[in-house]
Amino acid sequence: MFYTTDTNRHGLAHDPFKAIVAPRPIGWIGSKGRDGSLNLSPYSFFNAISDRPKLVMFSSAGRKDSARNVEETGAFTANFVSRNLVEKMNHSSIGVPYGINEFELAGLTAKLGTLVDAPYVGEAFAVLECRATEILQPKGLDGELSENIMVIGQVVGIHIDETIIRDGRLDMALARPVARMGYMDYSEGSDVFEMVRPKAP
Repeated sequence: MFYTTDTNRHGLAHDPFKAIVAPRPIGWIGSKGRDGSLNLSPYSFFNAISDRPKLVMFSSAGRKDSARNVEETGAFTANFVSRNLVEKMNHSSIGVPYGINEFELAGLTAKLGTLVDAPYVGEAFAVLECRATEILQPKGLDGELSENIMVIGQVVGIHIDETIIRDGRLDMALARPVARMGYMDYSEGSDVFEMVRPKAP
């Protein structure tokens, strides 16, 4: 099958776009408002986009609480979603009014960042502390702005729980990372295999 995205006539029960771009890591974003309120929300549009400097991005449909908080404070955390925390991650996605603390709703420990004024999940195996470098609305081919707000942040500090370190590396069989697969589907990335990049002749 083939279809053009301007018509979106794919004939399927659900749009397959996000299922094709999968698995996607979950950006479990911790932030703090100017009023001191704490927020924790998962985003399926999230990824690392640079290693030098270390940059990550998350994107939300509309200006949600996380983007608002980052605009106000310039900081956020990205918390590692592991299989043992996936139900709590899902619970933190609940739609509640601004100022409601999702850490408390999900039964999680909010800890203040070491270098940034943003909370992180105390139970997470790994956390990235980030300072915002850009907040923007991407453009389409027609020049029109997307409805999404993209936040890019530089990682300035990293927390790692040493229980997931084995032989000098993060062991994904221990960490059991969870990814978004499209629709309401998720996957766990503990079934790991290794490949070595081939050398040019």
